This record gives sequence, C-alpha cells and structure tokens, in this order.
Amino acid sequence: MATDRLREIIETRVHNPEAIAEAAARRVKPGTLVGEHGKAMIIAADHPARGALRAGARPMAMADRADLLDRLCTALARPGVTGVLGTADILEDLLLLGALEGKSVFGSMNRGGLAGASWEIDDRFTGYDTAGIAAMGFEGGKMLLRLDYNDDRTPATFEACAKAVDELNAARLMAMVEPFISHRTDGAVKNDLSPDAVTRSVAIASGIGRSSAYTWLKVPVVDEMERVLAASTLPALLLGGELSADPEATYARWGAALKLPTVRGLTVGRSLLYPADDDVVGAVDTAVGLL
Repeated sequence: MATDRLREIIETRVHNPEAIAEAAARRVKPGTLVGEHGKAMIIAADHPARGALRAGARPMAMADRADLLDRLCTALARPGVTGVLGTADILEDLLLLGALEGKSVFGSMNRGGLAGASWEIDDRFTGYDTAGIAAMGFEGGKMLLRLDYNDDRTPATFEACAKAVDELNAARLMAMVEPFISHRTDGAVKNDLSPDAVTRSVAIASGIGRSSAYTWLKVPVVDEMERVLAASTLPALLLGGELSADPEATYARWGAALKLPTVRGLTVGRSLLYPADDDVVGAVDTAVGLL
C-alpha cells in the first residue's frame, strides 16, 4: 500500500473519525448476497483479532496491516468477488479506502477465544454485535461455535451464539455460524474434521435460536461432503482453512463441494490472500472460476 494512502487512513482516524460512519452510510449495497452465478465469494480477514496471524510458513504474515489491506483491496477488486468478512478495525479501513462499494459485508462477532489461550473454547463476543452491524448497514454477522464436550466452558459460547442468531434473525440480517466439534490435544484446541463430527456440528448449529430464516452455515470441506451437508437445509458457505501444500487438490475439493444443493459459495481468507506464490490475483481468480 502506498504510504500516502496509509497516512490518509491514520489522519482520518485522528482528526475525522466520523468519516467512517459517513462512508458506511453512503456505501453502495449489493443487490443480492450471491453473485451472477448464484454463488457468493467472500474474502475472510478476521483472523488477526484472535491473535491468529500465521499464513502457511509465515508465522506473522497477517501482522502487517498495510500489506493485509493491500491484499484485501486487490482481492475485492477482482470480478466475481461478492463480499468480505472482518472485524471493525479492518472493515473501517476498507470503508475509508472505498473498497466495499457493492460488496456484501459481514462483521465478525466473537474473537475472544484467543488462539492458544487456556480459555480459548470460551469464545467471548468481543467484536461486532447485532446493533453495531445494523448501524453500519452491513449484511450480517459471523460467529465461531466450537463445541468441546469435555470442557464446561463450552455452554457459555453456545448460549451466546444462540442469542446472536436470535438477534440477527430478528433484524433480518444473515447469521453466519461456523461450527466445529473440538477437543484439546496437548493443551491446544483442535477441530475434529472427520465426516461424522462435521455432520454432527452442522446438525447442532442448524438448530440454535428461535428462527433459522436468516441463518447460513460456514463449513470446512472434508471427506463425504454430500453426507455431511445432508444434515441440514440451511445455505452453506465453504471455508478455506489453512494453506494447502497442494492448492490444485484443494481447488478440486472446493469445486466438487460447490455442486451440492445447499452450498452457496466460498468464504476464504489466508488461502487466497497469502498463496504460496504470493499471486493474490491468480488465487482469487481461480477460486472465482470454480463458481
């Protein structure tokens, strides 16, 4: 990112912070949550707020905010990209850069389960709430729901997610729920990506809240996706996850899953923003081509 653009953002935050709300108010909203092919292509960038800065072999890749914003602007400018997912700091920077025109915008809600923390499974809502998302005119909110059957701190996050789903549905905003069955291994929280576990998480997440009219799921691509997604009629977005050593195989798995009836697009972050060859344009265009 050019130094003058970065300086502009900082000067605005210091001397004219109300410009953020003004930019949100005049943002051109998308006509639909999905693109011309009926599929969404959402760029995810909410990792830093949870202290998850790694991308592939680069442990601090997402710690350079100017570089991240540059990559995000590049990705959002590509044809077929429909939206972005992030925390307030990132989305507000993008608003000031004029990068969100015509895009669907989703605020990340619970980022308190810091990566590697002893309380990680107790994923507090420290980001957006429904009122904040509605005030900014965004299209919805995303929450992470990790369920550890052996950790009694899980119910607090479960209950908080149910409340957020209620509030978002009442406001007619998308409630994007990312569920996992999780457990601790050597002190670290790990998500169980077996087909049975992901199927169970889909079934559980589909049933939270007093309405599911505006609830979408954000799910990993695992084996037996047809069986996994048969557990629900809710629209599903595929998440990208960690960088793959074999991107072609990853794209093939995404492409196969995109053919399933409930799958309505991709929500991918590091795999597209920090590809192994650093070609953001190439990675994003390849993903869009799968739609």
